[in-house]
Amino acid sequence: MRPAAPFRRLTRPECEVLHEASLHILERTGVRLHHPPAVQLLKRAGAKVTEENRVRIPRRLVEEALKTAPSSITLHDRHGEPVVEAGGNRSFFGTGSDCIYIVDHRTGERRKAVLRDVQEGVTLCDALDNVDFVMCMFLPSDAPRLTADRYEMAAMLEYTSKPIVYVTTDLAGCEDAVAMAEVVAGGEEALRERPFAACYINVTNGLQHNQEALEKLLFLSGKGLPATYVPVSLGGASAPITLAGGMALWNAGCLAGLVIGQLNRPGSPFITSGWGASALDMRTGLSPYVEPEKQFMAQDLAHFYGLPMFGFGGISDAKQVGVQSGSEAALTLMANALAGSHLVHDMGYLESGLTGSLAQLVICDELVSWVRTALSPVEISPETLALDVIDEIGPDGQYLDSMHTLTHYRDRWYPTLADRRGYEAWRIDGGKDMGQRASERVDALLNDHTPEPLPEDVRRRIAKMRDDLK
Repeated sequence: MRPAAPFRRLTRPECEVLHEASLHILERTGVRLHHPPAVQLLKRAGAKVTEENRVRIPRRLVEEALKTAPSSITLHDRHGEPVVEAGGNRSFFGTGSDCIYIVDHRTGERRKAVLRDVQEGVTLCDALDNVDFVMCMFLPSDAPRLTADRYEMAAMLEYTSKPIVYVTTDLAGCEDAVAMAEVVAGGEEALRERPFAACYINVTNGLQHNQEALEKLLFLSGKGLPATYVPVSLGGASAPITLAGGMALWNAGCLAGLVIGQLNRPGSPFITSGWGASALDMRTGLSPYVEPEKQFMAQDLAHFYGLPMFGFGGISDAKQVGVQSGSEAALTLMANALAGSHLVHDMGYLESGLTGSLAQLVICDELVSWVRTALSPVEISPETLALDVIDEIGPDGQYLDSMHTLTHYRDRWYPTLADRRGYEAWRIDGGKDMGQRASERVDALLNDHTPEPLPEDVRRRIAKMRDDLK
C-alpha cells in the first residue's frame, strides 16, 4: 500500500547526523565478527582488523554498498507471480515466527505450541485477504528440537501459496529451507529470478555479530536470495538508553551487514531493519514490544538510504486478546503504514513475542483493512461529487432509494468483526465481545478454507527432505 502523505518523524538533516554517527561507530569502535570468512572478506576490502575479529569498517565501504544494494525487492507467490514489492512507501503485512506459546482460541488456554498450530496458522494466513506474506507464527514443541525449523518451512510451503519469510536456527537449516524452496520453484535459478521466500536473520546486537547470522548472510547473498539482517540491541543493556545513541548503534550493525552482503555479491537483495532503539523496561527488566519512543526512526533511516526494510506491527505486550492487545495492534499497524514500512511482520503477537493468537491475527487482518482504506487515495470525479444527483434530490429529498446510492454503497468500508449494530441486536445475538467474534471467525475460516495443494510429487519430496533430518 502507498499512503498518500507518508509521515516522517526525522528530518533529512537528522538522518544525516544519525548516519554520520553510525559511520563513526563503524570506523572508530568497530564491530566484532564471530566468523573468520566475514572478517577476511572485510580485511581484503580494506577494513582494519585487530584482536582477530574486531573489524573497523571505513565509510568508503558503506558508501559503495549503498550504491550496489537494490532499492526494492519483489517477492512472488508460489506460481512466480509478483505479489510483494518492498520499496518506496508501499506496506505489506504478515505474521511472525517461533512464538513458544499460543492462546488457544478454542479454549482460551495459554499452552505450548505444537505443529498443528503452525499448520492452522499458515492455513489461516492463506485465507485472510490482508495477510500479504506468511511466517510460521509458532515454534512447535512436538517437532524434533534441532530440526523444528525444517518442519516450519515444510508447513509453510504446503499450506500457503503466498510469499514466505522463514527463520532458521543455523546455517544447515537455512540451506535446507532454500533447498525446499528450490524444489517448489523449479530449481535454483528459478528461485533466484522469482524469489517467493526471504530469510529473517537475527543478529546478537549492533556490535556483536554471531557466527550463525554471518554464515546465513554469506550463504544467501552468495546465492542472490533476499534476507533481512536485524540486530537486537537493547537500550540500557547492549546499547545506550537514549534514542539517538541506541539508534546509531543499531544502525551501525545494519550497515555492517549491508557491507558484508554487498562485498560478497554486489547487488544481492538486502533488507534492513525497520525498527530500532529498543530498550529494557527498567521497572521489569523485560523488553517491551510496543514502545512509542522508537516509532518511525528506523523507517526514516531506511527511506533515507533507499533500502527495503523489515518492520513490525500488529503486536502487543498484552497477555490475552482484549482492549490492550487491540489498541496496541492498531497503533503499531497505523504507525508502520504511515511510515511506509515495507514488510510489517508479527501480526497476532502477544506477550512481547512469546505468545501468538489466531484470534488476534484475524483482528489484525481487519485492522489492516481499515488502515488501508483510511490511507487510500480519494476518488474525486463528476460521478463521486454527484452534483447532478444533489440538484435532482434537492434540499427536501433523501438518498436511500437513489440509484446513485445503489451503485456506490459498496464503495464504503464494511467490517467483518467490528459490530455496528444497535445494542438490542447485539445483545440478542449473544452480546459477544471482539475476542469471541474473532475466535468464531478463526473456526469458520479453518473449516471453509483449503489451501491450494502442492503437486503431489513436490509434496513428497519436501516431506522426505524434512523427515530425513530427524
